[in-house]
Amino acid sequence: MKSLDHYWYESSFITWLLLPLSWLYCLIVVVRRKLYRLNFLKSYRARVPVIVVGNIVVGGSGKTPLLLSLCDYVQKKGFRPGVVSRGYGGNVTGVKQVQSDDSAALVGDEPLMIFQRTGLPVVVGADRVAAVNYLLKNNDCDIVLSDDGLQHYRMQRELEIAVIDSDRGFGNGFCLPAGPLRERRTRLQEVDIIIYNGSNSDTVDECSYSLQVVSLTKLNSNESRSLSSFSQAPVHAVAGIGNPERFFTQLRKNGLDIIDHVFPDHHDYQQDDFSGWDETCIIMTEKDAVKCGNLALTDAWVVKVEAMFSDRLESRLSECLLPLLKHQANK
Repeated sequence: MKSLDHYWYESSFITWLLLPLSWLYCLIVVVRRKLYRLNFLKSYRARVPVIVVGNIVVGGSGKTPLLLSLCDYVQKKGFRPGVVSRGYGGNVTGVKQVQSDDSAALVGDEPLMIFQRTGLPVVVGADRVAAVNYLLKNNDCDIVLSDDGLQHYRMQRELEIAVIDSDRGFGNGFCLPAGPLRERRTRLQEVDIIIYNGSNSDTVDECSYSLQVVSLTKLNSNESRSLSSFSQAPVHAVAGIGNPERFFTQLRKNGLDIIDHVFPDHHDYQQDDFSGWDETCIIMTEKDAVKCGNLALTDAWVVKVEAMFSDRLESRLSECLLPLLKHQANK
């Protein structure tokens, strides 16, 4: 049986059946945003700049690798960043700062991955305002990056970045539940930077980034190999991310013969998920790996990717960050 998100990328009877609910959803979203703009609903401004990295589409757009590269980018510009995240898939109630001994089941896979990759303070919580306040109270940060949160209007922000998957785009163009949109496409007219994950003929002159493999390391080890060294025999490729096909395509382009295994986004891996794979190598994403460290996988390898900015994106980021730098310097 097809999942609902399958219908989001095609036109079908199910789509048209759900349209009245989409119209109602859009109305609620528009009214809610208007209430914040008119100050009927209260929003809060942090004492440091907040940058939101989000999207208007449900599902993976590749924003987490972008966020990782942005953390490095703003550090090189002289900022001391911290990160807040909802902690989707975790079990945290209230707010919590991610620690080295935390599990993905507790804090969420993406926040744990961000913490492990960057070493920066990462605070999770459904209430982004509370998460930002906790981050700033307990850490020496002068800028906050929010992993998602474009629709979390209680949290004021100095810079909005919307990420678009250039392969999947906006699906059928409808809002939830008939389509994948969290907000109407007109919302993109209000963000500061629209960034495309990947590029095509329509995005050549736009801000974009490409995902490039930077390392391949053995799970729970520092041992490393090149991707090409796995081209001699079939390997199991595992992806529990928003757009697994992008990962599989990347492996095939590097000459690998893969047996692909798609798991739900944020899947909580168990040993049985890998039953019968003992004799074959496993290659997985970094997001999957943070949930597999305690499993008995003797030949599992983790692909780490990095978002490589286009020249146009580099230029646009510099334009947007310069006023924030000047503001911090004048404090």
